[in-house]
Amino acid sequence: MFEPSDMPRVFALPPGADFPRYLVEGIRARFAGQRPDAIAKATVIVNTARMARRVHALFDEGPATLLPRIQLLGEFANAATAHLPPATPAIRQRFELIQLVTRLLEQQPDLAARASVYDLADSLAGLFDEMAGEGVPVDVIEALDVSDQSGHWARAQSFFGIARHFLENLDSAPGQEARQRRAIEAIVQSWEDTPPQHPIILSGSTGSRGTMQFLMQAVAALPQGAVVLPGYDFDMPPETWDHLSDGLQSEDHPQYRFRALVSDLGMSAQDVQLWHNCAAPSAARNKLVSLALRPAPVTDQWLSEGPNLGDLTTATKDITLIEATTQREEALTIAARLRKAADEGLTCALITPDRMLTRQVTAALDRWDIVPDDSAGQPLQLSPPGRFLRHTAALLHQKLTSEALLTLLKHPLTHSGENRGDHLRFTRDLELWIRRNGITYPESEKLQAWAAARNEEISAWMAWVTACFCAAVRSQVDMTALLNDHLALSEKVAQGPGEGSGGLWDQAAGRAASRLMAEVKDHAQVVGSIAPTDYADLFGALLSRAEVRDRDAGHPNILIWGTLEARVQGADLVILGGLNEGSWPEAPSPDPWLNRKLRHDACLLLPERRIGLSAHDFQQAIGAPEVWITRSVRSDEAETVPSRWVNRLVNLLSGLPDQNGPNALEEMKSRGDTWLAYVRAMETVPMVPAAPRPSPTPPPEARPRQLSVTEIKRLIRDPYAIYAKHVLRLRPLDPLMRTPDALLRGIIVHEILETLIKTSVADQTPVTRDQILAISETVLTQNVPWATARALWQARLDRVADHIVHGEEKRRARGEPLAFETKAVGTIPELGFRLTAKADRVDRTETGALILYDYKTGAPPSKNEQTYFEKQLLLEAAMAEQGGFKDIDPSNVADAIYIGLGTNPKDQPAPLLETPPTKVWEEFIALIEHYLADGKGFTSRRAMRTERDESDYDQLARFGEWDATDEPTPEALSWPSQ
Repeated sequence: MFEPSDMPRVFALPPGADFPRYLVEGIRARFAGQRPDAIAKATVIVNTARMARRVHALFDEGPATLLPRIQLLGEFANAATAHLPPATPAIRQRFELIQLVTRLLEQQPDLAARASVYDLADSLAGLFDEMAGEGVPVDVIEALDVSDQSGHWARAQSFFGIARHFLENLDSAPGQEARQRRAIEAIVQSWEDTPPQHPIILSGSTGSRGTMQFLMQAVAALPQGAVVLPGYDFDMPPETWDHLSDGLQSEDHPQYRFRALVSDLGMSAQDVQLWHNCAAPSAARNKLVSLALRPAPVTDQWLSEGPNLGDLTTATKDITLIEATTQREEALTIAARLRKAADEGLTCALITPDRMLTRQVTAALDRWDIVPDDSAGQPLQLSPPGRFLRHTAALLHQKLTSEALLTLLKHPLTHSGENRGDHLRFTRDLELWIRRNGITYPESEKLQAWAAARNEEISAWMAWVTACFCAAVRSQVDMTALLNDHLALSEKVAQGPGEGSGGLWDQAAGRAASRLMAEVKDHAQVVGSIAPTDYADLFGALLSRAEVRDRDAGHPNILIWGTLEARVQGADLVILGGLNEGSWPEAPSPDPWLNRKLRHDACLLLPERRIGLSAHDFQQAIGAPEVWITRSVRSDEAETVPSRWVNRLVNLLSGLPDQNGPNALEEMKSRGDTWLAYVRAMETVPMVPAAPRPSPTPPPEARPRQLSVTEIKRLIRDPYAIYAKHVLRLRPLDPLMRTPDALLRGIIVHEILETLIKTSVADQTPVTRDQILAISETVLTQNVPWATARALWQARLDRVADHIVHGEEKRRARGEPLAFETKAVGTIPELGFRLTAKADRVDRTETGALILYDYKTGAPPSKNEQTYFEKQLLLEAAMAEQGGFKDIDPSNVADAIYIGLGTNPKDQPAPLLETPPTKVWEEFIALIEHYLADGKGFTSRRAMRTERDESDYDQLARFGEWDATDEPTPEALSWPSQ
């Protein structure tokens, strides 16, 4: 296949070339004219399964021929592993390290949070794998000079000492990376003794890992061996290659790894040959990008070589630059272009490491029923089985709440065995009961009592609910036991009553989850003791690192690739998405063990390696026939920074006016703006007439004939709310989780003060501060299950205790408590209307007059607010003088006072002198007559205190489509006869 040569054979293809296609064509060309079986003796080593499938497909396209052996690196290495012990599964390595990390955190709890145990074990296992792959023994790490480093290294080094026995055991139980390194070393050793005479072609790798570069060097030196590099920059001059020798300065350059490979082989960059005499999709663009990405020390070449690029509109005519306002707009624009490509029958690939962007693009494509073929798939933790298993894992250590219960009961995998319709109906009824009764922690006894009051059918369902959820908390600390309990609980919840696992393990995501659970189960005994909370954290971390993908579900021509697949694939249109700093290139992951300098001294990979690989991916992908470059100007938090490669390209174009660089850049942006305009037009909601400000006028028989005094304020300020509540009979849905809100605080304070005054009156003792705090502690403990809220409310009562004591002295001097929480009724016979009230406290003076009190946990209404809006105390005074209070004779009202217990506690009397009860009642009759007899419309938000005030019925009134300056639109309503 190859002519004899003293030089290692290193070939390459230029950026943008369809690597698999030209790899196959180059192989065919070299075997042309030879015996038909000659090609079958060749071995082609590729780096991904996707590339292997593509190479197979290209050979199948014809003409007919025997196939070479196409192998992945792992398959190739397995040929020499018979003498090696089997590889330790990665999950087992991490489980073994969990014990070491846990003990370290017990000794040094300030090192990291307990929830990060698996993350630390994972990063340490990754470091060990890297050491094995790069051939770095642990002695090198321990011998590093750390004289100028911080104390963190001392802790890390001591941990390496603890973990040394783990590393020493790798000889008998190596990890996958260590075993592969040893297998490759054995293969290379056998080649030195007996070099293979058949062709071996290693293709598609950049040599970024030590094991792969070691193999590449060995293959290139074989008698019939060759290495084929993707995306090699043939346009970079020799003097520029020389600047890529220092890893600390140059590892982030796209060609650095190629420079290191040819240097180790004793070659120069110019010795790399073209594998196939193919033309790059755009040679002019490759020269432009090559110059834009030159190493920082030689960017002066922009001035010397830029004028030689020619007319840059030729190089950029197939590049579109999208600068979207937001990431959502970016995703919609990409989706629109992918949809057009699907209509045109083009192969279109979105390449980005930003998984959030790919999920948004996938969601946007759903409107056209297009499912892209995503090489990375979906994170298992976000799939239905993943979410379900995380919820059930939380049950093992968390007290059951109504939110957790209903989240699982409504999950699509819950009770998926049979009779799911009944299950959903029962769940709906249970939710309404929980909301109505404000149940935060649904205990078994309460649930069963509710079910027993209904029917036998729901009782059987409730027996399953209580068996699954109310006894889920575990106390054991053994990993195997917890895992078995978790599996049993999950399958029981998924199936419903009966035997089985429902649909939990169905579909691709379920099968992936089942494989993960089986793998965890095989090695769970290694973990040993573990707390249920740590188990939930560990299980969540395992799910987050797993992915699920249905290879046959996606559109064949609409592709989403990670950067690894993009290196060795080809497409008609390539979209480079998310080109912002921190996204592409991604920010280097923090290393908790070794800093950048220590990594360099130990001959490990630098953080810039990822940036260099990303740069190579960018250079390879931007050479495609048609290219989109997309980014968002803003993220959710702030403005973004363009990717360094986009910045370089834009700056280079802007600085070459004689080559039409600024015009070329403007045309790139113009093409992008056209697509952005399409998307913005597509997203624009058609103008519809604004909704009128409602003021419904129901017929007299439908209007409310009874209100409470607290609703009169709402009738004055927001009549529409009264209409919605009493005419339409709509009520806001009760919150699912009872929360320590202002309403509950008011109820608690009322109960505390009522208990306080009753106790004081019964004992004939004055109110004291200690008495207030003692009663408040008892009431809060009984009625407020939130420790934080109890502490805050207790502190607030402590602040106002003196005000209560001094105020009570004054109140006792004026009169004696007569009644608490007493009800009252006032009637307007001619209108058939009833007004109801409940006074917090009524005192009687020595002269027989009454004093009304109302407790306010916030600021009490001012005098003017009471005069025009807050009529509660004024109306109660009028009802008291009419004899409306139960068991209290008609009496003159001497005073009516709000007792404010807010941040600035104060008492606010009602303006009885300015607005005496008789006048108040006359005004009230006029108000009610206005609505009941005169047919006044119930106008929405008639006189709200501020525009920021919210009503429960604003959405129903379509507030926002109109504002307070709009005139109300009365609408006469008919009413069905009863």
